[in-house]
Amino acid sequence: MVDTHRIEASGISAVVTAEGAELTSVRDGAGTELLWQAGPEWPRHAPVLFPIVGRLAGDVLRHAGRDYTLTQHGFARDSRFEWVERSPSRAVLRLSDSAATRERYPFAFRLDLIYEVAERSLAVTSRITNTGDDVLPCGVGAHPGFRWPLVDDCPKDRHELRFEAEEEGPVLSVEGGLLGAPKPDMPIEGRVLPLREELFARDALVLPGVKSRSVRYVALGEDGAERRALTISWDDYKDLGVWSKPSGAPFLCIEPWYSMASPVGWDGEIAEKPGFLRLSPGDSRDFVWRVAV
Repeated sequence: MVDTHRIEASGISAVVTAEGAELTSVRDGAGTELLWQAGPEWPRHAPVLFPIVGRLAGDVLRHAGRDYTLTQHGFARDSRFEWVERSPSRAVLRLSDSAATRERYPFAFRLDLIYEVAERSLAVTSRITNTGDDVLPCGVGAHPGFRWPLVDDCPKDRHELRFEAEEEGPVLSVEGGLLGAPKPDMPIEGRVLPLREELFARDALVLPGVKSRSVRYVALGEDGAERRALTISWDDYKDLGVWSKPSGAPFLCIEPWYSMASPVGWDGEIAEKPGFLRLSPGDSRDFVWRVAV
């Protein structure tokens, strides 16, 4: 039996499951589903990425002279979380290190996922706590997939992302799951990324050090007016991924990250991974993203 909890406020509702602490539904006040409902194109909704974002070379984590196997995006998305709190407008779930996690990731940690709704808005907080005696090296990210098209009869190429700030790049490529060279052509036109399937022919678009703290995902009418829009915003995350599949998949992932995949050619110790978070013993840090409908 799937273990879920529904939260709601004026103009919005959401459903979270204990499996992976994953968000599985976001509906507006009219009951319209906005989140991708999984399927053969991609069997997830909004996985939690921890303790890495992206891939390590060869799926190998190196620490203190030992090699551990840690696959793409880490293990949180496939782990069962414990419920800490369930109320009408808030849900809190927790994952702590265990013998099983230490076989892949030899560090002590606590990861809390906090889901809260207020009027027409959902906030998702990932709270990482170092419960060990050594520095905790990690990455964390959100991977929500939204419907694309947002409106059933709106062509996919009449959608765009409108960034809060002008994004001058670079936009990095992904090569075999690893971080590659900058793309030769900048796909963002000032503050606007026109969406089309061929953008994702070679995996995600990766924006390291993104300037914007929000992006508006918009479906446009023939006259250029907005038909529907979502605003995705984030605190503390420093990078952004945008991803879909180029084969007609009806979803778009807008992904705030702290850390990215390993660069092509890098296979060093995990404590030295570029762009990683390093938490001192006893410290906690929150990473928040929001969607306004």
